[in-house]
Amino acid sequence: VQLAESGGGLVQAGGSLRLACTASGRTFLNSNMGWFRQAPGQEREFVSSINWAGTRTYYTDSVKGRFTISRDNAKNMVFLQMNSLKPEDTAIYYCAAKDTFRDRVYIEEFDDWGQGTQVTVSS
Repeated sequence: VQLAESGGGLVQAGGSLRLACTASGRTFLNSNMGWFRQAPGQEREFVSSINWAGTRTYYTDSVKGRFTISRDNAKNMVFLQMNSLKPEDTAIYYCAAKDTFRDRVYIEEFDDWGQGTQVTVSS
């Protein structure tokens, strides 16, 4: 599946952004979807994921209560609503997909990745 992220940008601390990821190619409905981020000089890290049905979601501790992942299978899209943004959220955010009905997928298992979208949070 091909993935394209959008919605990144520059925002002040405390602000919000909504990232979107549009999928094309194979059946999106079969895919577990994830959001990851990579800050300069750091490894890519897990942010959030959602199972194929949208019934199970997972978050890294640092974004719990601030970020919300969701998906629209009719539109082949997954979203990441980011509220109360902090400077430490600054990174390139990537969307990823894994063809599976499992609820939980780990970073090394994702097969398809987007090009990323830059999120910059100023203090």
